[in-house]
Amino acid sequence: MPKVEGYRFGEILIEDKLYRSDLIIYPHKIDASWWRKAGHILCLEDIKEVLAEKPEVIIIGTGAAGLLSVLEEVKEKTKALGIELVIHPTDKACQEYNKISKEKKTIACLHLTC
Repeated sequence: MPKVEGYRFGEILIEDKLYRSDLIIYPHKIDASWWRKAGHILCLEDIKEVLAEKPEVIIIGTGAAGLLSVLEEVKEKTKALGIELVIHPTDKACQEYNKISKEKKTIACLHLTC
């Protein structure tokens, strides 16, 4: 499981590699080309690959100021699938990811800026 070593506005350090774009941390890879259909709104289409991985937990990092909003359809679908959904500003989301991913199959979708 990749470990987040640091986060600040617009940058995240994961296992000694610095990323400067929104990304998804899977158990065995990082998708550093993640972008959402509607910028600051997270819809089901934005996480279809994440759902296909059947994680126990999905962590959403909503940005430094928490401006990324998660649509109800995402909350309803994850609940229906029995997936725990954790939504926090990205700094706290990174902390939660590091903690939870040690014990459960966890995927983090992180917005790095606003």
